[in-house]
Amino acid sequence: MSLRYDTVTFLSDYGRVDEFVGVVHSVIRSLAPKVTVIDLTHDVPPYDVRAAGLTLARSAQYLCPGVVLAIVDPGVGTDRRGVAVEVGEGTSVLIGPDNGVLAPAVALCGGASRAVALTNPDFQLPAPGPTFAGRDVFAPAAAHLCNGVPLEELGEVVDPASLLPGVLPVTHEDGGALVGEVLWIDRYGNAQLNVDPAEIEPYGERVRLRFEGEQRTARRVRTFAELGAGEIGLVVDSYGLVAVVVDRRSAALELGLRPSTEVRLEPIPDGDEGEGSGITTAVHLARKEARP
Repeated sequence: MSLRYDTVTFLSDYGRVDEFVGVVHSVIRSLAPKVTVIDLTHDVPPYDVRAAGLTLARSAQYLCPGVVLAIVDPGVGTDRRGVAVEVGEGTSVLIGPDNGVLAPAVALCGGASRAVALTNPDFQLPAPGPTFAGRDVFAPAAAHLCNGVPLEELGEVVDPASLLPGVLPVTHEDGGALVGEVLWIDRYGNAQLNVDPAEIEPYGERVRLRFEGEQRTARRVRTFAELGAGEIGLVVDSYGLVAVVVDRRSAALELGLRPSTEVRLEPIPDGDEGEGSGITTAVHLARKEARP
């Protein structure tokens, strides 16, 4: 039988310590031997549906067409639905729990064309217990779709409008400031904001940042290397959003930023540099003192 899809892209919060990722790979290969499985990441923080949804949304436009398997499932074993959601009139199918993890990527792909709940036991593995749906429900569904099983055979058709939406924060204006928040901290410590560069274009080169009682001045730059020692920057990151950065160090660590931290961005009047124009942590002071 010819394959309908030949690629499964796999995201989870399983980590790599236990056997969970390998077992899911093996189930898919056992049922669909010619399918390629791409591991997007398995280091989503445990149970963090929001982080997983944002990861999937950032990646969506670059993923190979096929089946996307997204498993971050704190409600596993409850009455939450497992779903398969078709996008692009069949270009891809996203599979996972109906808890909002798929919603941002589905929206970015133009919305769902069809969706089913994964209720047909003929396309599932016998489950010794209800807590490993990735192995017993989601992986088999992905493999069977790749083998050409029609979407509607996996379970009952559901109205795409009934799928649980994701929660993506949006900016708003408040007293002349743009109020955003940290979406994501990457492994380098860059703090991505939910801010479109156009929203701060009128602010000029320097922007005041306020967060958790702190005030800093950041400079809008194109690259990390344009920043001097101790200088905070705002760059347009690889996904087209504004990120708070420092050069070759962790902005998140040195500024105390975390996902969901509220950040207020304000224009700085001419001649008013304001307080906190750089990083003055103990680490930075130690570096300064160590220089000849």
